Amino acid sequence: MKYLISACLVGENVRYDAKNCLHLALKQLIEQQRAICICPEISGGLSTPRLAAEIRGGNGFDVLAGKAQVITSHGQDVSDEFIQGAKATLALAQHHQVSHVILKSNSPSCGSDFIYNGSFTGEKIQGVGVTTALLQQHGFVVMTENEFLNQ
Repeated sequence: MKYLISACLVGENVRYDAKNCLHLALKQLIEQQRAICICPEISGGLSTPRLAAEIRGGNGFDVLAGKAQVITSHGQDVSDEFIQGAKATLALAQHHQVSHVILKSNSPSCGSDFIYNGSFTGEKIQGVGVTTALLQQHGFVVMTENEFLNQ
């Protein structure tokens, strides 16, 4: 099995707030060379730190279809960067023929169960992020870190 994991989950300080969400069990997969990691938002051209972003008007599938947008807390549309990051992640997953994808829950890129609703109030809705949507469209099964760690 080969895994693709969100870079923040293996200790890289790539989140919007320049922090990480380290899970040692996932970092061990990297150390054992059983996994690769990527941050779709960094790969899409966004910096660290950066403004928080949420999907407004739908979910990741809607962003890919041009029916919703990824907006920062200051109102800037960063949909293109999120889409470019999703494409880079898909290319990496295909190139390395990964069997499992573990992405950060609740993220506008990586969420696979819930995402924030676009109001910046902390309210979540059921839905997927942009990268998860693109990976699912190409047959990858995406799980959150909690789903993986609790199996």
